[in-house]
Amino acid sequence: MPTEILMPALSPTMEEGTLAKWLVKEGDTVSSGDLLAEIETDKATMEFEAVDEGTIGKILVAEGTEGVKVNQPIAVLLEDGESAEDIGTGAEPKPREESSHAAPAEPSPQTEPAQGYGRDGGQRDGAVPTGAAQAREGSERIFASPLARRIAKDRGIDLGEVKGTGPRGRIVKADIESFEPGAAAAPAPSAATEAPKTATEGAKPAMPAGLGADEVKRMYEGRAFEEVKLDGMRRTIAARLTEAKQTIPHFYLRRDIRLDDLLAFRSQLNKQLEPRGVKLSVNDFIIKASALALQEVPDANAVWAGDRILKLAPSDVAVAVAIEGGLFTPVLRDAHMKTLSALSAEMKDLAARARDRKLAPHEYQGGSFAVSNLGMFGVDNFDAVINPPHGSILAVGAGVRKPVVGEDGALTAATVMSVTLSVDHRVIDGALGAQFLEAIRRNLESPMLMLA
Repeated sequence: MPTEILMPALSPTMEEGTLAKWLVKEGDTVSSGDLLAEIETDKATMEFEAVDEGTIGKILVAEGTEGVKVNQPIAVLLEDGESAEDIGTGAEPKPREESSHAAPAEPSPQTEPAQGYGRDGGQRDGAVPTGAAQAREGSERIFASPLARRIAKDRGIDLGEVKGTGPRGRIVKADIESFEPGAAAAPAPSAATEAPKTATEGAKPAMPAGLGADEVKRMYEGRAFEEVKLDGMRRTIAARLTEAKQTIPHFYLRRDIRLDDLLAFRSQLNKQLEPRGVKLSVNDFIIKASALALQEVPDANAVWAGDRILKLAPSDVAVAVAIEGGLFTPVLRDAHMKTLSALSAEMKDLAARARDRKLAPHEYQGGSFAVSNLGMFGVDNFDAVINPPHGSILAVGAGVRKPVVGEDGALTAATVMSVTLSVDHRVIDGALGAQFLEAIRRNLESPMLMLA
């Protein structure tokens, strides 16, 4: 029986994507692990793998197609002996029903949800069947993927005792591998028992409220302009930042930080690290200083979770990276435990892959705090918008030589960097935010402390 391959959900919030490129063509034979296509989400381009064998009978969605909904059929997989003629005229493939009391005919090689990660490290969903349903009533008919059926046979597992978690109750590979004889299957959580969602979880990206496109265009009749189509990333940025400013009670804390000791210390370290090909940036020190400050002021290491606050133990620091058409915020996990050279190397790798849109979802999701540095563009200071569900974000300006009053009261010159901490008042109060920002300042003005 032909099986529809569906558009996978490659991130928890993905609802649609672009089928960027097919890596197979009609008539190709595929096996588990073979790459089928490249899918563009709002944040990255990810590879989509097959999890079972078969022949690509028909491609339903052409390369470059945008707005392909999750679970929309994109291709049809055939089993051995089937041909494109078996696909029919587009009607949904009918399930081939099998009785557990008779010698079962081998069903079509339908693929099952992938349990794991793709080659780039991102969580992936495999092609899933749409026509199979597991019916336990009457003749106790059982439906399972060929791979699940083979594993069950090798292990001597009675399929009648296994509860399928695949589409419409189909038994898939993961059900067999996790099966424990005699163990009752856990019921699916009801709406009343599901964990509460955060404000953004499951939210569909939407354009911010305001004047419609036609109304705005009428305002500029007679003036030359170019319409720029919004891609998935720009739509998501517009939706999330509008939500952030509308729902997060921002307040702002500002400080000037003297960088002279840090710049001298950085120069000394870079000379010593030169044989290893390592060159530390000021941003590497800012990341490290912030990570340690989150440990020193643990109540600031928190996020807003809808109806509660989550306090994190590790310092997972997100860093804004500008790319063409938008930005990423890759997350440096356990940043407080890593050396400056390790943070520098990891940040360079994440930034390079962010610009190529090759980051996996787990690499840009999470964290409690972010750094946004525009100092390299000559910006003296600015206020950053909090990236939900983070509790705060540090906006970093350029280091500028300024006249300052020294401790002895004499006028002198120093390199001063202006920073602004944007804070979610639901998570962090004013005094706590001030303590957190003071810890960041202390680490940057006394950089040796970060190595103690």
